[in-house]
Amino acid sequence: MTSQIIPVDPFDFIIFGGTGDLSERKLLPSLYYRQRDHQFSEPTRIIGTSRSKMSDEEFRAFAKQAISEHVKPADIDANELKTFLARLSYVSADATTGAGFDKLTKAIGDSDRIRAFYLAVAPALFGDISHKLKEHNLITPNSRIVLEKPIGRDLASARALNDLVGDNFHESQIFRIDHYLGKETVQNLMALRFANALYEPLWNSAHIDHVQITVAETVGLEDRVTYYDKAGALRDMVQNHMLQLLCLVAMEAPSSMDADAVRDEKLKVLRALKRINGNEAPKHTVRGQYRAGASASGAVKGYVEELSHDSNTETFVAIKAEIGTWRWAGVPFYFRTGKRLATRVSEIVIEFKPIPHSIFGDSAGPIFANQLVIRLQPDEGVKQFIMIKDPGPGGMRLRQISLDMSFAQSFDGRAPDAYERLIMDVIRGNQTLFMRRDEVEAAWKWIDPIQNAWESARQEAQGYTAGTWGPSASIALIERDGRTWHESN
Repeated sequence: MTSQIIPVDPFDFIIFGGTGDLSERKLLPSLYYRQRDHQFSEPTRIIGTSRSKMSDEEFRAFAKQAISEHVKPADIDANELKTFLARLSYVSADATTGAGFDKLTKAIGDSDRIRAFYLAVAPALFGDISHKLKEHNLITPNSRIVLEKPIGRDLASARALNDLVGDNFHESQIFRIDHYLGKETVQNLMALRFANALYEPLWNSAHIDHVQITVAETVGLEDRVTYYDKAGALRDMVQNHMLQLLCLVAMEAPSSMDADAVRDEKLKVLRALKRINGNEAPKHTVRGQYRAGASASGAVKGYVEELSHDSNTETFVAIKAEIGTWRWAGVPFYFRTGKRLATRVSEIVIEFKPIPHSIFGDSAGPIFANQLVIRLQPDEGVKQFIMIKDPGPGGMRLRQISLDMSFAQSFDGRAPDAYERLIMDVIRGNQTLFMRRDEVEAAWKWIDPIQNAWESARQEAQGYTAGTWGPSASIALIERDGRTWHESN
């Protein structure tokens, strides 16, 4: 079974930061794939812009190199690549001075087709760019602006940034992107819950014991040194990716798949999260920082050694969160995320309550609680762990097995990257998978007290050896409740 490709209306896609890392690794390859799958209508154009001086041909050469490095060779079609590169042009422009915006205005022209301005730049430039776009009359009713994270570093800065962009674009035109929400499995979480009679009746505190959300990376700083040391894992991963996953797990059924209907329900979850203040932070949170150790590539340095100066920035966070609603009263949600961990994996584990009474006796062996495991990466899929009788004549012996649905095995063809899906949603004007302003600010209202508690207590990040699952305190966080972290395999 292959997915249906529905062409979108003609559009202009303008990439600010067009020669940067995000454009090279994600945006240009994603746009190429949409070209290859014939999703573009004519006349669609892609315009790269940055402060760098570059000709159209040089930008096309940059894009061709990006595609050769970040697209599988088998997926590169010479004719489609030629057509794609012909769509590309380049304008040098400086958002701070306004130099080059006249040329950008001329390049875009006065057509009324869809315009998507993708800001693959530092957030400090969001306000300047949006203001210059308005100043040069480039914002039309068919315009959209796409903002990459981080949207601020706390509530105050997020509000200020939202104000700057909101002065020039209507909220319905602003697309705050979180690529995790574009992953196939994340969207399938909605389908699992609301398209099946099996799960939703059980999706509450009467039947669910707890929820685990893990986003583990094996890499270290890579090329994000400057940003990461100022942000840390709490701001970089929990405030956006992990809280968005929490919202999809915990929200009530929306009235429809309309963007605001979905986002209204997500907002209710964020507002219902119980605050973790200064007194509770030591009991409900763990901060860690990796030390020298080993990964799949061999021996690796510790965070401070990679950074070349002292730092208390956390590279690991574990949190026990609670949602103050009838549906979730008493159900803990455990987060953990970090760099230089044992395995690269992102998954959501729903653990159901154990059976109230076993009829089988000790000889049958232990009975494990049912689990639903939603794997986001690296192998997207869904597993339902259940108990069955072990085959054979040896009497009633029970064993746990998984009903396994791998997307790669169940569906033919290549699954689109998250950015491909989200870019096409921008063109369609569908904001369902994008964060609304009040969502972003509600998330910061929950994150800020944790960050402030750490800073006021001068809480040191606990060391953990690279290649492990983080500080021992993160294991204690869940095991003192009589639970344990799910073993990924």
